[in-house]
Amino acid sequence: MRSIIGYLVCLIVAATIAFTFSPRHASNVASAQLRPDRLQINGMLYLDQRVVAVGERGNILLSDDQGVSWQSAAVKPQRDLTLTALVALQDKSLLAVGHDGWILRSDDAGTNWSEVRYDAEIAEPLLGVWSAGGNRVLAFGSFGKFYQSDDDGRTWQAQPLEVDSAHLNGMDGGADGRRMVVGEQGLVLRSDDAGRSWEKLAPFYNGSLFGVVRLSPDRWVTYGMRGHVFVSQNFGQTWQAVNVGNQLPLYGHALLPNGGGLLIVGAGSSLVRLDGNGALVSATRLPGLGTLTSAVLIGSRRLLVGGERGVFQGADGGVAALGGAQ
Repeated sequence: MRSIIGYLVCLIVAATIAFTFSPRHASNVASAQLRPDRLQINGMLYLDQRVVAVGERGNILLSDDQGVSWQSAAVKPQRDLTLTALVALQDKSLLAVGHDGWILRSDDAGTNWSEVRYDAEIAEPLLGVWSAGGNRVLAFGSFGKFYQSDDDGRTWQAQPLEVDSAHLNGMDGGADGRRMVVGEQGLVLRSDDAGRSWEKLAPFYNGSLFGVVRLSPDRWVTYGMRGHVFVSQNFGQTWQAVNVGNQLPLYGHALLPNGGGLLIVGAGSSLVRLDGNGALVSATRLPGLGTLTSAVLIGSRRLLVGGERGVFQGADGGVAALGGAQ
C-alpha cells in the first residue's frame, strides 16, 4: 500500500513539474503579455518613480505611474526564459538574472535590455543578484553557482564557494564588508572582509532559506520554508526563531524606510511584518492573491506585491494599497 501511495505522489509531482515548465502556445504568451495581473512575477524594484518587474518567459514590465498601467520592456535577444531577480546599479543601470545562466543589462532604467551572459550547456538557473557597491556585482543560484563582475555586470567570472553544490537563494550585506549568503538545507555563510573569505555557520535549521536581510551591522533576519523566520543580534553567532503563527513558505521582502523593519511575503498571500529590532509586529494574509514572491514599497506606506498571479492591482485599476508602516 505504501508503494502505491509513493508512486501516486511521484506521478503528481511529475505532472506538476511538466505543467509548470511546458511551453505555451504563442497566442497564449502574447495574451499574457497584455495582462500584467496574469504573469508569474519573481522580482521587483522601485527606482526613481519607476517600478520594474521580472518574471516568466523573459518578461520585464515597467510602470511609471505606481502600477496603475504597465508596458513591456524591449529584451534582445528574447529567449523566453524565466527571470528570477534584478538589482539596481548606478546611473540608471539595472541587471536581471534567470534560467540558463541568463543575465540581462539595461542602461536606461529598464526600457531596453541586452544580453551579457547565457549558458545553454549548463542550463541551470541563477536565483539572485546583489550589488556590492562600486562596479562589483555578485550573481548566485543553483548548485552553488557564484559569479562576480567588476565592471557593472558586463563580464562575469566564476568564484569558488565551498557549499557542496547547495542552491544559493539570497544575499545581503553592507559597505563595511559584512555579508551573508543563505540557501538550501539551512545553509548560511558569512563574510566580514567583503567576500574575500567565507565562514559556514553552524546549522540552526535544516530547511531551505530563501532570503536574508541586514537590518544593522549586527542585526540580520533570514526566512524560508514552513514560515520559519530567524533573527540574529550578533552577526549570525546565534539565531532566535520568530513564531509567525503559520507554516507557509516565505519568499521575498521589502525594507521599510528609516529603520522601520521589513515586510516578508510568501505562500497563501502571507504578509509578515517585523520591526527594526527584528521583533514580530504582525502576521496576516492578504485576500486571494495566491503565492507572493516579491514586494516593493512605493513612498512610505504603499506596498506593491507580485507573485504567481502577477502584479496586483485594485478594483479601480490602481495598485492595491496593501500595507505599510503604521
